[in-house]
Amino acid sequence: LWYGISPLLTVGRDDKTIMRRTSSTLTTTSAEETRALGRALAKRLRGGDVVALHGDLGSGKTTLVQGIAHGLGVKRTVNSPTFILMRVYPVRPARHGIKQLVHVDGYRIRDEREFDGIGLADYLGRPDTVTVIEWPKPTQYASTAWQVSLTAGAKPDERRINIAPPPRHQP
Repeated sequence: LWYGISPLLTVGRDDKTIMRRTSSTLTTTSAEETRALGRALAKRLRGGDVVALHGDLGSGKTTLVQGIAHGLGVKRTVNSPTFILMRVYPVRPARHGIKQLVHVDGYRIRDEREFDGIGLADYLGRPDTVTVIEWPKPTQYASTAWQVSLTAGAKPDERRINIAPPPRHQP
């Protein structure tokens, strides 16, 4: 499915992807592969986790979130919250206590105080919530969130995706 697989992700004989403990860069060659990577990442997320997505416009951030949402059990269509800034999706049935996915787009937000203005603080760290933030501010969640960087590859649908888990997910 992916090439460039390193210690972070391995594909087992049953085609289930298992996340491991170190940072890793993978390459996907289609939107569906990017979504599949999101589904694999969802299997590792715990309630209270924050995922910080970094990347240029069109790098595949929302596509990855669609996969995360599907992997968590979100049934609704996931779209970029660019103009409304934040969307909350129910997870049904709840998976490992996770009842909702909060998807935030910080592109139009100028500073960290504006994140508070949209009510983000009400969701962060909740044991029943996973929060995914596109365009986080530089210092925001630097040491406590999953750090995911997406860049366009050499081919039109190719994406290079670096995933680094937060300390609480490392042994």
